[in-house]
Amino acid sequence: MPMPEPLRHCEFRFYEELNDFLPPVQRKRTFEHRFDGTPSVKDRIEALGVPHTEVDLILVDEVSVDFAYLLRGGERVAVYPVFERFDLTGVTQLRPRPLRDPTFVLDVHLGRLARYLRLLGFDTRYRNDFDDTELVDISLAEHRIVLTRDTGLLKRSAVTHGAFLHETDPRRQLREVLDRFDLRSRITPFTRCARCNGLLAPIPRDDALAEAPPGVARNEHQFSRCRDCAQLYWPGSHLPKLSRRLSEVGVTLEVDSQEA
Repeated sequence: MPMPEPLRHCEFRFYEELNDFLPPVQRKRTFEHRFDGTPSVKDRIEALGVPHTEVDLILVDEVSVDFAYLLRGGERVAVYPVFERFDLTGVTQLRPRPLRDPTFVLDVHLGRLARYLRLLGFDTRYRNDFDDTELVDISLAEHRIVLTRDTGLLKRSAVTHGAFLHETDPRRQLREVLDRFDLRSRITPFTRCARCNGLLAPIPRDDALAEAPPGVARNEHQFSRCRDCAQLYWPGSHLPKLSRRLSEVGVTLEVDSQEA
């Protein structure tokens, strides 16, 4: 009976927030990893717990490689997270180019984040009964970035654009998304419906008087309506409160825009 081949091994080091996916004993240090055969470096990275969507650069023995690179044992592998503000020209590109106009699809646990993103004008698909297959299909068909706290979803090979949210508070998740995708200059508050994601369009004040509560109609002069669900919107006295809540996590929101 032939003897089984001995396990091969290489050394891994993960950097920055990628360490959050690792057990404490492997964080912020070089560690040995054993494996059978000649697996791809992507296979081993995800086996260690890190989704491929979170990785932007892999160096094997100080040389940039792609996800398909096969490990044979003895290598030193350095894995780096997504660099939104750095030019990686000249190194192996691991993922498709960033989407020019980022739009999103969110998993079922991120309803409050979906509302915040819509309030800031970002095209955001969300429904509280999407399953993982639907999320992936929407992402591919509509070129949307999947936002989730489910690493298993991001490890699906079909996912090309996705992000794991490290924060659990919806306001901090919003800041995390704005920073990761460098979106602050793209904020256009109250141009989308927080309820359904439709675009808002201004309507004459006189047309809104029949629908708005009498007290509101007397005091407000700007109204808009969702083109999809017909929800009526107007500037509200709660806007300063919302602005303060977002400013607490570093998100600036103008209070002279429109909201229901």
